[in-house]
Amino acid sequence: MKNLRPFDPSYLKFVLMGGILLGGIASILHSSPQKSPNIIFILTDDQSWVGTSLQMLPDDARTRSNYYRTPNLERLAANGMTFSHAYAPAPFCCPTRRSLQIGQDVVHHMYNRDRENWTRTYRKQLNLVQMLKRADPKYQTAHFGKWDLRYDKISPQEMGYDHSDGITSNNEGGYDVQKERKRERDAHPAEDPKKIFSLTQQSCDFMEKQTRAGNPFFIQLSHYAVHLSVYYQQKTFDQYPDANDDTRHTMPEFAAMTEDLDTGLGLIIDKVQALGIEDYTYLVFMSDNGGTKRVPGQPHAALPRNHPLRGYKSTMYEGGIRIPLIIAGPDITPGARCSEPVSGLDLFPTFADWADYSQRLPEKVEGASLKPLLSGDGRIERPRPFLFFHHAADRLPQSALILGNHKLVKTWREDRLELFDLSQDLGETKNLALKQPKLTAKLYGMMLDYLEQSGAETRYLKKK
Repeated sequence: MKNLRPFDPSYLKFVLMGGILLGGIASILHSSPQKSPNIIFILTDDQSWVGTSLQMLPDDARTRSNYYRTPNLERLAANGMTFSHAYAPAPFCCPTRRSLQIGQDVVHHMYNRDRENWTRTYRKQLNLVQMLKRADPKYQTAHFGKWDLRYDKISPQEMGYDHSDGITSNNEGGYDVQKERKRERDAHPAEDPKKIFSLTQQSCDFMEKQTRAGNPFFIQLSHYAVHLSVYYQQKTFDQYPDANDDTRHTMPEFAAMTEDLDTGLGLIIDKVQALGIEDYTYLVFMSDNGGTKRVPGQPHAALPRNHPLRGYKSTMYEGGIRIPLIIAGPDITPGARCSEPVSGLDLFPTFADWADYSQRLPEKVEGASLKPLLSGDGRIERPRPFLFFHHAADRLPQSALILGNHKLVKTWREDRLELFDLSQDLGETKNLALKQPKLTAKLYGMMLDYLEQSGAETRYLKKK
């Protein structure tokens, strides 16, 4: 823990008490709203769709945790929109993070046949912060926390961020990765677990500085929690009983880490309100992929930890790619819900829409702006009618395609096709591929066409 930056516990008290003072001066800081909105993007790590106390489907109590407590996420949802059918660009950390920066599917920048040149090409793409600064040069941008773009070692500064923690890689929030993986079955108390509170403090300080200067800002706060090894505040852990009625989530240490993460979210919300900037600030919360198969050191559980979803991080089943996504901000109806399938790739065009970016987005930007859904004014139009997911040969080679209620999963090594109707079979237990051969052939044809057009790589890819 020697690399962990000291955390000043008095900061928590400062944020809570300082809200009154800052609220009083907010009108002085901004007597009129700024031209461009602020965007705060909070990205958590490996947080399961059912890994919070926010119920994702109103009529299905299985879609929340009965043990984990995340009151601030519930608070955010009560003031914004919950997307119950949201997906990460990939079921792994790095591919998702690279996709979010440029709004492109992994087949274009990670799992492409032109492996030798894709890293060089990636650097040339229009990215989030470049786009925002073209929309409004006054934007100040920051990335705090886990970066993990890997491979070509591109830094946040090279991408155009004004402030960042640098290339933090795939580490554990101030702890030595290799040592932690050797001992990750143990859970440990910490004053600033996973840097949750120091990252929050950095973000709040940045928000206040830019608000005082009259600058619109973009923050990507990429938490290390709840990835791999388990760290938590002792005082949080002490509130969790050993007995609970959730047959999936049985580890109080992990529950405490989850609640500590949620406390950090609450401090961000409090700061926005204290600064008086909620009328022109968007707050986006999502996970980078689904929950892992197991929590290190967790006692035996009767059900898989992502139940009722099938699978886990690294797979193309719902447990690997379906994620919590909540967005709050101006003109979003409090407590709204959206059941339309959406993707993390949609955030790039959404941010462009919010910033009033006037140029055409690159052709390879896969998503569509969520603004019509957030305002309740209509549906979204994508460049393609489906959501797509892909692994290359250096992972378990799989692809998935979602069109409406139907999902096709191709496992290349076994040459297996699976078709599911997610509206009737959330757990992906009934393979309809043989019962609906025409639909299976149609979706598989769309999948193969897209892979071929994109130059996607997998050593198991077969021609039609």
